[in-house]
Formats: sequence, structure tokens, C-alpha cells
Amino acid sequence: MNFKLYKYLYILLVTGGVILFINCSSLKKADEVYSKEKVVFFDDFTANKLDRSKWNVEVTGMNVNNELQAYVDSDATIFIAHGAAAEGAGNGALVLQPRCSPGFKTKDGKNFEFISGRINTKDKFEFMYGTAEARIKMTPGSGLWPAWWLLGNGTWPETGEIDVMEFIGEKDWASAAVHGPGYSGETPFVNRKYFDSANDVTHWHTYAVDWTPDSLLFKYDNTIMFRVSRLMVEHYGKWSFDNKKFLILDYALGGAYPIKLNGVKDPYYGMPSSTVDLIKNNRSKMMIDWIKVTQKE
Repeated sequence: MNFKLYKYLYILLVTGGVILFINCSSLKKADEVYSKEKVVFFDDFTANKLDRSKWNVEVTGMNVNNELQAYVDSDATIFIAHGAAAEGAGNGALVLQPRCSPGFKTKDGKNFEFISGRINTKDKFEFMYGTAEARIKMTPGSGLWPAWWLLGNGTWPETGEIDVMEFIGEKDWASAAVHGPGYSGETPFVNRKYFDSANDVTHWHTYAVDWTPDSLLFKYDNTIMFRVSRLMVEHYGKWSFDNKKFLILDYALGGAYPIKLNGVKDPYYGMPSSTVDLIKNNRSKMMIDWIKVTQKE
């Protein structure tokens, strides 16, 4: 072969290899940029008080689902724990804790025996699509009903509800659910995650939902436990997850969900006397290490 031709072919092969390498590298970098996530909301409760620039504290004069608590704005029911009291949350933990308060009267004159805490990000932070997750631990007790969820603005259930985590006091499981028009209340979209006995809900777990235009993918400790797709929902009604939603953390007591499991009607609807004793002795709480929302850039 002619030496000059050989040399020319050699250069082409080498140059082509370099071009191929550069192109592959560029594609990889482009893919990394495309899949990069941006944190759009974060709170790890480092301050001594709840950050009111991020959170609203709800005060109720009524209840729903036949629940037993009145929500109040009080350091007794909503506070930040630090050090050993944070139970492993290094920067601090938000604590929602129900309390016995016999004869408590709401602003509209209704009487309650229990007070509790509920916070939300309505009008302060709302989002559509992304991953919402929180690291949480809880104490057991039949009839307790703490929850971490997302809600749309407007009439319920038309604008949709995403229950990332609900706990009904049985320490071996927590549940996720979806509500909307045609699939609310006794929703067909609910699922449980059962935990190992050595790592039940009294330990820290991460409860998350990946929300896209066509699906809701629930993950506990980064493991998929439930998936709800647009096609599944539209079999029952309108897909109500194409609008902005805000974050909610609350601690309810008794009511419709617990009574379906424990059947207790006395001394309270959905809550036995053993759990009342836990509340009286300040042994019922939900702790939140951090809460975060990310979206793809």
C-alpha cells in the first residue's frame, strides 16, 4: 500500500475515534444535565421555632371525618426538638404532639377534649410535578392518625389529594392513598407498606411520592410501594393531578379511618382508653427530621 495513503487512513481512523469519544462524552453530559434535580423546597427544622415564612399553622373550629381534635396554634402541639430530644435528627426535628385538653372551646363555640397540630404551605409554597419526601418517625397507639400529604386549592375532592403517608397506630405498617372526583373517601387507590419488626414505624423512614403528568409513584425508603397511573384513575373519574398542590403535616385523632380498623366507639369514636392514657402521658407524637421537594431542571 502507498505509504501516504496508509498514513491518511490511519489519521482518519484516529481522528474518527476522537470524534466518537467526544460525541459520547457530550451525550453523557447532556443526559446528566437533563436528569439533574433542583431543590425547590427544604426545611430541616434547625431553628427554635417553626419557620412561619414557609409554614402556616391551621386553627380549626370544626373537624372532618368525625375526628376528635381541635387544631390550635400552640407550642404545646407544634414545636422543634434539638439534641437528644430530636432522637437522631441531627439538626433538629419538628414535633407534632396531641394533648388532652378537657373542655377546650374553639372560637366558634365547639367543645373538644383534645388539641393537636396541623401545618401547611398554602400560598407560601405550591408546586406541580416533582418528588416530595419527608423523613419521619412515629409512636404507636390505636386510633392515632398522623399524616403527610399534598392538597390542591379549591373544592375537595375536585382538585385532588395525595396522601404520601398515613399512620393509624399499628406500628408494622403505613399507607398511601389518592383521592379525587369519583374516587374519594372509600378510594380504590390505597396501599399499605409492611415493615420488618426490627424496623417498624417507630424508626426513621423516608416517605416520598414521585409525581409526573401521568403517574404517582409512592416510595418508602426509596423502594416503590405503590403506583397510580392516569389510566387507572380515569377508569373512575377525572385525573386531578395537573394542578399545583401544597404540603400538609398533621396529627389527627380517632375518626373514620381508625374506627374501620379498631371498631372502637368508647370512650371515643375510633380511639380506646389505652391511647387516651398515652396522650395524657405525652407519649404520642410524630417527628419530622426534614421535608424536601425536588424537580427536574
